[in-house]
Amino acid sequence: MLKCIIINLFCDEMKKLFLLSLLMATTISAHTTKSNADTLTIAMTGDIMMGTTFPTVQLPANDGRDIFRDTKDITRQASIAVGNLEGAICDSGQSTKGSGPNSYSFRMPTHFTPLLKEAGYDFLSMANNHARDFGDEGIASTERMLTEQGIAFCGIAGHQESVVVELNGVKYGICAFGHNSYTLKHSDLDLVKRILTDLRQKSNIVIVSFHGGAEGKAHNHLPYGQETFLGENRGDLRNFAHFCIDNGADVVYGHGPHVVRAMEVYKDRFIAYSLGNFCTPYGMNLTGISGYSPIVKITIGTNGTFHHGKIYSFIQTKGVGPRIDHTLSVAKEIKRLTEEDIQDSPIRIDSEGNITLQY
Repeated sequence: MLKCIIINLFCDEMKKLFLLSLLMATTISAHTTKSNADTLTIAMTGDIMMGTTFPTVQLPANDGRDIFRDTKDITRQASIAVGNLEGAICDSGQSTKGSGPNSYSFRMPTHFTPLLKEAGYDFLSMANNHARDFGDEGIASTERMLTEQGIAFCGIAGHQESVVVELNGVKYGICAFGHNSYTLKHSDLDLVKRILTDLRQKSNIVIVSFHGGAEGKAHNHLPYGQETFLGENRGDLRNFAHFCIDNGADVVYGHGPHVVRAMEVYKDRFIAYSLGNFCTPYGMNLTGISGYSPIVKITIGTNGTFHHGKIYSFIQTKGVGPRIDHTLSVAKEIKRLTEEDIQDSPIRIDSEGNITLQY
């Protein structure tokens, strides 16, 4: 009898060890799909507005479950995936921009929020001119919905200034800046420096998101100096991006013009000046270059230095979301703009979207 008890106890322990080994193997496998010991991958996208219920209901088919169909494998496999949330996630509230058909108030339904998590997003900027489309109620609802999904956010003045996201043992310090009154402003360089200094002390990698620049197809080239649009200071974005890197940022990505812009590597750190519209099936012009929707995935060292990258080309169709661009026209457009707008660029972008250093 004693012998049988000992054998059973031994078998139970072996079962526990076997299950533990399976769990450890699963954990290691999940870890290695996101990063390795020497490099990290960062997937970046532009504006996301998954559909709106205001002023009329304009939502994609199948309750939105197909909008990230062609893109989610890329964003989910990166060490960290970041983007810009262009609008409020709420089910009620009063529009701050009126009620007419051209009010451009974006209200995503709360039950769409899990789609962002399923697409792999770890962080979404709220520092843009649509985060407060439904007032403080809309901001509070958006923050609550993102928190429930475990998606980090920041960028609203008086709210969370920055965030540290820890994934697979790496601490990513992230901040976000915009141009309008309720955001943390990229024109306030003292504020920018203070936030970056704080993040540099708490993080392994520092990422900056910004919403800025004049809007529309006529503004795809990156100018020198300050941009003004609709009477607003939309930023001196070359100076801002360089200032961020000079003060500790490792990666800077922008959005706001609704079209893509050039890319740059400055002091071995990566900058994307605009990633355009990414997933905006309704409420925005998607014709021509306005429908170009890249994912930019870069590989960096654990010290933040740029190694190489890839522009994945997608084009939006109204009511559908980003779909694969088999012509690679998006990558070719970013390649052209980079060659024309960045003098003595240390990177080369080929027609397939591969980004490599020339030195």
